[in-house]
Amino acid sequence: MTRPESRPLLFLDVDGPLIPFGAPAELRPGGYPEYRSPYAPRAAEEHPLVSRIDPGHGRRLEALGCELVWASTWADDANTVIAPWLGLPALPVLPVAERPDTAEADLRAGLHWKTRSLVAAARGRAFAWVDDELTGTDRTWVAAHHRGPALLRLVDHRRGLTEADFAALAQWARAHR
Repeated sequence: MTRPESRPLLFLDVDGPLIPFGAPAELRPGGYPEYRSPYAPRAAEEHPLVSRIDPGHGRRLEALGCELVWASTWADDANTVIAPWLGLPALPVLPVAERPDTAEADLRAGLHWKTRSLVAAARGRAFAWVDDELTGTDRTWVAAHHRGPALLRLVDHRRGLTEADFAALAQWARAHR
């Protein structure tokens, strides 16, 4: 059995990768599909876009063999609403350190507000990060400041996680277990 700390980390954003949004009618002529989850918590009723999350993604994410971590503005609400919807246990939440001395400079430089915290939380462990707001600045910063392997997977917020995303994550995870 693989020790949890030897598995790669998978940092998950919610809005965009799990909850797709913003597609024009040409891309989604019938609108977004809506799902029902056998695990749906009552709290999901308060969030109308949660029904866009395919509950089957939970099994697919677990099958990657990574330690899953929320990296989202949903913070602990992801454990109240999203994790149960996906049939997942409560997951760790990325602690985002507020650094007033660097936040403004990072913003001007185009560095995502999560990037420093992800690298700090990974502590050299292999990690993948799925987000709809990744840029070349984030890739460059991670390459310069993270000593382990990292996959930064840009997900199209209009589509959410796709077969291609899951295939890329699975291939990367197999190579880094």
